[in-house]
Amino acid sequence: MNKHTIAYNSGDEPSAFIMPGMPVVLAGLMLIFGQGDGGVVAFRVLMAALQAFSIYLIFMAANQLFNSRAAIIASIATALYLPDYFSSGAILSETMFRTLFILLICFSLLALRKQETRYYIISAAIVGLACYFKPHAVLFPVVWFILWLVQKISWKIKVKYTAVISLTLILLLSPWWIRNYVTFDKFIPFTQSAGNPMLLGALINNKAPSKAFFDTHLEYEGISENLFTGSDAAQAETAQKIVSFGFKNQPLKYLKWYTIDKVFGLYAAPYYWKTVFGVNIWIAGIYHVVFMLFGAAGLLITLKRAFRQKDIAYLFLLLSLAYFTLIYIPFVAFNRYGYPNVFLFFMSAGFFIDWAIAKYQSTSVKNNVTANL
Repeated sequence: MNKHTIAYNSGDEPSAFIMPGMPVVLAGLMLIFGQGDGGVVAFRVLMAALQAFSIYLIFMAANQLFNSRAAIIASIATALYLPDYFSSGAILSETMFRTLFILLICFSLLALRKQETRYYIISAAIVGLACYFKPHAVLFPVVWFILWLVQKISWKIKVKYTAVISLTLILLLSPWWIRNYVTFDKFIPFTQSAGNPMLLGALINNKAPSKAFFDTHLEYEGISENLFTGSDAAQAETAQKIVSFGFKNQPLKYLKWYTIDKVFGLYAAPYYWKTVFGVNIWIAGIYHVVFMLFGAAGLLITLKRAFRQKDIAYLFLLLSLAYFTLIYIPFVAFNRYGYPNVFLFFMSAGFFIDWAIAKYQSTSVKNNVTANL
């Protein structure tokens, strides 16, 4: 705001290390409420408002996917989820991105159900806005394309929607592209910081690779700190070397790391780095695990119905979760990055609890009928 540039670890020089979404939001609030505590408090109030609004959005999405009872259960469970309260106070992008993701689910469901251009434009616009906070959202339209194939939509319509979505994304992202080209004299679609997260993601449990790796790659001189030297591209190359060496020499260990361990890192523990209302991590953790297990059970039922009944809505839910899970596999994966996806588990948990209640009621009715006979 003061220097009229976006800089990150670059002094006064412009940087393309991070996307501009958070800097623009923070600068806008500080322009109105001041650069001291006022701007920070305003940001936290905005995040709290978005979290409250998200409960309504979750109800709308779950109601479209399942029914009103499942939606009410998911909404109440979300309202009691303490990591949401923590996230609203953190000066990070998770709450903003999560809100956009829930909106994306709502409008995508409308687009897939009604097949109207306006809903695809809105959905694409949400994807574009989400990219200004987390650029990995950009490939989400692939999910729509897969579902178009399942729905057997004509190629004419597919081409039309693809053109509309592409144009919307180009219009929304072009200011960032122009800024980067003018500033750095080259096309930078998003950031120049993918190498470091990729390198961190290649290190199993944040530990340096084996001595055999350093014996093979003498350029690092046997020093783990040397892995992080050089440009972003150099760190990405180092990550590729570690992964290639690991899968060649310890395939099972690295296969487990890039499948089970990464998913576990995203979802096993809550994004709860500081206590809220005096509730410790263990209580918040138990609540998290219970609803994640309920959610997993609900996802299994939706998976079964998605293939048996070819239910597009259920398949969309599963593909959305799969997309925003798999996109993190090559990079560092921990609970902060998994947090924006947790609401999908809570919606599925609402569905599972509703399904269990319906099963119980059905069994009770049958037993009563049998007893009366």
